[in-house]
Amino acid sequence: MPLHLLKLCVGADSVADLEQWVDERVRERVAKREPPRSLHVTRMTPTRANEIADGGSLYWIIKGQLAARQQVREIEPFVDVDGIGRCRLWLDPDVVKVSPRPHRPFQGWRYLVGKDAPADLGGSGAGDMPEELRRSLSELGLL
Repeated sequence: MPLHLLKLCVGADSVADLEQWVDERVRERVAKREPPRSLHVTRMTPTRANEIADGGSLYWIIKGQLAARQQVREIEPFVDVDGIGRCRLWLDPDVVKVSPRPHRPFQGWRYLVGKDAPADLGGSGAGDMPEELRRSLSELGLL
């Protein structure tokens, strides 16, 4: 069972915001003739990086709800220009909506065991609902 990362999506008000941000960055990479993938830089390198890179995803918490994920393609530790160790998380550009679940804020990232990960929302039903409706239904315990 894969291991995942859980992270706050700072600056996004919705999954649509995250999708737009990812699409813009991927288009910029493609214009430079670079691979079409998404990038997220974090301060710390996960100690369990091999488990995450073996089918794991980065799950995004947006406005207090675990709402979407991107599959982790590669984990690349590096040292920035100031000599500080950092980590590039190379992600699949597809943002997958997941069954919403409330989550408290935290700093950095957390591990998420595969059995505890929320299910993906399919192309019909809850996946087609407007995000605000999904959020409201989830807060009421109806989704």
